[in-house]
Formats: sequence, C-alpha cells, structure tokens
Amino acid sequence: MTKRLLIDGRQSEETRVVLLSGTRIEDFDYETENRKQLKGNVYLARVTRVEPSLQAAFVEYGGNRQGFLAFSEIHPDYYRIPVEDREALVAAERESDEDDDAQDSDDTPETLGGEDADDEEEIRRPRRQVRRYKIQEVVSRKQIMLVQVVKEERGNKGAALTTYLSLAGRYCVLMPNSTRRGGVSRKITNAADRKRLKTIVGGLDVQDGMAVIVRTAGAKRTKTEIARDYAYLSKLWDEIRSRTLESQAPSLIHEEGDLVKRSIRDLYTSEVDEVLVEGENAYKEARAQMKMLIPSHVKRVQKYDD
Repeated sequence: MTKRLLIDGRQSEETRVVLLSGTRIEDFDYETENRKQLKGNVYLARVTRVEPSLQAAFVEYGGNRQGFLAFSEIHPDYYRIPVEDREALVAAERESDEDDDAQDSDDTPETLGGEDADDEEEIRRPRRQVRRYKIQEVVSRKQIMLVQVVKEERGNKGAALTTYLSLAGRYCVLMPNSTRRGGVSRKITNAADRKRLKTIVGGLDVQDGMAVIVRTAGAKRTKTEIARDYAYLSKLWDEIRSRTLESQAPSLIHEEGDLVKRSIRDLYTSEVDEVLVEGENAYKEARAQMKMLIPSHVKRVQKYDD
C-alpha cells in the first residue's frame, strides 16, 4: 500500500499536512499564519517583574508578549549570588537527580522522556532544588535570560516558560543545561532496546552539564543514526549560543519549526514512499529539512504542480 505525506503550502496564510496510507488518512494537521505554535521556541527575554507571592517572574520575550517563569524553572546559573554558592546549588541539584536515576533498573522505564507531548512533560518534571533562596533574593527586574516556551498562551494567560532548554531532533532530545545524565524515553519498554540505546547514549561525546534522551522514534535506530541526530542537535545548540551573543532582549533566538519542518521530523518514516509538496517555499523548506535529517531520502521530496 502506497504511503504519502502531502504538504499544501501554496498559501502563506495556511499550511495543511496529510499523511495518507492508500486512501486512508492517518494524520492531519494545519497551521495558520496568525496562530503559529510558540511551544519550543527559544527567546532572549527580559524580566519585567518579580512576584514574591507567586515565587515567579514575569518576562517579556518578544512582540510585547509577557510570559510566566516559575522559580523552579530558573537554572541556578541565573542566580545573582556568589559563584561558590551557585556552583554548590548546581552540584546539589545534579546529585539529587542522579539519586533518582540510580533507582532505575535496565528493565524499568526511567522518569525521563523524549517524545513530544507526554514525554516532554516528563523531561520537565518537578526538580528537587535546594531551596536556600527565594526568587526576590536572587532574580531582579531587567535581568536577561534565555528562555523556552513550554506551554502556549491561553486566553489572558501568558505562555509558561523555562530556562531548562530542550531541543528535539528526529530521534533524540538534547538538554543543553540539564543536571540529568540523559537516558531513554520511558515509552520505549522493550528491555533489549533500552539496554542497547543506553549503551549508545553512553558512547556519545556529551559535554558535562548536558543530557541526551532517545525519543520513542529512535527505538529501533542504529548507533550511526542516533549519533548523526545528536551531531545535528549539538550544531543547533552552537548556533543558538552564537545568535544569543549577537542579540538584544527581547528577541526570538530559535523557532522550534513551522508545520513543514515538524511534519518531516515527526511524521515522515522510511515507510513513506514520497512526500508531495505544493508551494515553492514549502518545497524548498521540506527538502532542506530532509537533507538535514536524512540526506539519503531527499529524492523522496517531490514538487507538486497540478
């Protein structure tokens, strides 16, 4: 049965994506110009208000948008305290998380995740921080922070933000300032797969203070495929750091990806025979994304003009 990924990007106002198996619709999604996804975007933001009663800060992150940043989502690196105290806090947080990890056996899904939706929430599970400080003691108005949107704006409520970043690739999630050691999505339950993937993650040259989690989509992937995905995410993080140094708050630093990019990343598999794209810009974008993720499959991305 022929499987196709259809992308209609003719009009800039709306993009539509359908995953077809024969004539059966397996997945459908759309995105409009005025309702683009913010979740996953990274911004250089400025603190506009510290709220002691909520133990949170409100930050401006672009386009006159105000977001909510809970104290537990602020990395100790941002605390305005003596360097020794900050290092002690980070060490204590890392020690606490490693204690949690040690309780996991090879046959038990870890408390870490890597797949979109549910697994992203697992990554951001509550942290047992050493609470020696209150937010008003360590964070101040006009302070600059690199933040990521974890929950979209709803009504009058601003987006929920974090300084603990996570960058999703095709098979992995990279957490560049994590105290965790990385692991495997708990949705991967096969013991043999988990053991093999843990070995692969352990063999990656991951810098201290960073963590990698294998997403559900990476369950059956080879060491080469996962290493290539990690290399892509490492390069992305380097670009984010460079862009941050060149930018002034508030500004957008990294866009998680519009629907075209996300569909190639999340919906495309080797079972898909072809990707048909209508719209010149969408076609170029789809090809560029495929070239970045799976270079050998670029030829499957075809322009559709009829």
